[in-house]
Amino acid sequence: MKSLLLRTAFALGTLFALNAAAYADPVMGGTLRFARNTDSEILDPVLNNANADIWILTNLYSTLILPGPDGQSLVPGLATKWSASPDGKTYTLTLRQGAKFADGSPVTTDDVIWSLNRARNPNNGIWNFLLVSIANVAAPDDHTIVITLKNPDPSIPAALATFNSAIMPHKLFEAAKGTTDTEKANNFALHPIGSGPFVLSSWQRGSKMVLKRNPYYFGTDSAGRHLPYLDEVDLTIVPDDATRILQLQAGQIDATEFIPYERVKELQSDPNITMDLFPSTQVTYLQLNAMPTLKDGTPNPLSNVKVRQALNYAISKKAIIQVVTHGLGTPMHSYLSSATPDYYGGDGPAYPFDMAKAKQLLKEAGYDKGFTLTALAQAGKANDTTTLTMIQQMWAALGVKLKIQQMDETTLDNHRNSSDFQILSAYWTNDIADPNELTDYAAYYPNIKSQYSGWKNDEVDKLFEQSQTELDPAKRTAEYKKIQQIYVANAPEFFLYETPFAAATRKTVIGFKQSPLGNDIFDEAYIQK
Repeated sequence: MKSLLLRTAFALGTLFALNAAAYADPVMGGTLRFARNTDSEILDPVLNNANADIWILTNLYSTLILPGPDGQSLVPGLATKWSASPDGKTYTLTLRQGAKFADGSPVTTDDVIWSLNRARNPNNGIWNFLLVSIANVAAPDDHTIVITLKNPDPSIPAALATFNSAIMPHKLFEAAKGTTDTEKANNFALHPIGSGPFVLSSWQRGSKMVLKRNPYYFGTDSAGRHLPYLDEVDLTIVPDDATRILQLQAGQIDATEFIPYERVKELQSDPNITMDLFPSTQVTYLQLNAMPTLKDGTPNPLSNVKVRQALNYAISKKAIIQVVTHGLGTPMHSYLSSATPDYYGGDGPAYPFDMAKAKQLLKEAGYDKGFTLTALAQAGKANDTTTLTMIQQMWAALGVKLKIQQMDETTLDNHRNSSDFQILSAYWTNDIADPNELTDYAAYYPNIKSQYSGWKNDEVDKLFEQSQTELDPAKRTAEYKKIQQIYVANAPEFFLYETPFAAATRKTVIGFKQSPLGNDIFDEAYIQK
């Protein structure tokens, strides 16, 4: 009994020491130097169309509801509580009292009503589909918001936690120069004011962005201390992976993102570096153009489903995962991440490697003599370059020649958004814990032509529309299962792998996190002296 008591006392003492370290007082103030791989384009919650925008927006703006740290739960934001009516068509939210924007002005019901109406306007951006079920937003008093829906929508609470639902200062936005919403947004976004933990201090396009602590932020830590801890986050743009790592090792920066998986073990062994592999909802794939002709009018072999299937079979995911992710990835089974609600994994990975089947499908499609394809990739991203080079070699066995063109992120986005591509490197990270966002983006034609690919399936479109109003969880799951089965069978993308988020910091950086949704979370980060 004595030895048991001693072991218990030792265990409790160890636990107490660990907890004491975990809950030690954070260092207040200071500057975190963070290197990004690309710059943001527009810091407007509604008109953005890139992760480089979204992952900064969540530091500048707050939503009524916030995503939880697990990327699936929901926690209070500018609304302290919310509830739905029995028929699922009315949501009532209580606004946080005393909430302010970064300029010190109060967050009002007018700001909420205007922000949500702007976000759901079909003429504004591409993300309004998340709020399409909203019929009316009203405020019966200064502390209550009532959202009336056209039809029941099981995804509305999650949609209110997405970046495009951010609450903006109505009067300040309208005071911005311009006669149209887009003109005002572009000017307001140069000096945006939100109610998030930070506020934009300066921005040198393509070079550096500085975020300052928002003194009016409502957030507190578990001990009741006001967040954020840091005075400033300096975000420098360093597109090249190797350069960012060298700067981190030399102490020129404190943290960086998108660490190539081939460098993970090296950094894990560095005594001055903390190498994190954060849980994620990220899928990496090749986006393709399924239209009969390309932008320049030339015929497109990828419009043939058998060609798309053949090329999928000719990709060895196992080899790519081993070489590119060093075993840290897992093959995709669906276009959805396996961490997404209503994910359906089928009987195994989508298109397991089968070169004989690939050759047979190409012969049936009339392309057994081979052809040439062009893939676009972001310059400086080692993982993308290695992946495409490997696929280039694999497809050569089919007589398919793959040309690789590298370019900066902005140019790549322009090609994607105008459907001016044949193949391009792509990845996706969920913004909400619901399958509707990626399905609307990638599989539902009426939104953006199935991620600008031109692929269309009437049954998928119908199933998706049904799922948007389905309150029966079992029926909704069945609808998404069928959507995923059809999508995989039609192969409107080249399925690759899922991976964790690889980010690295100096050992002196405590509390930096990257959420499963991809957002860089700086509000509880600090620099240990």
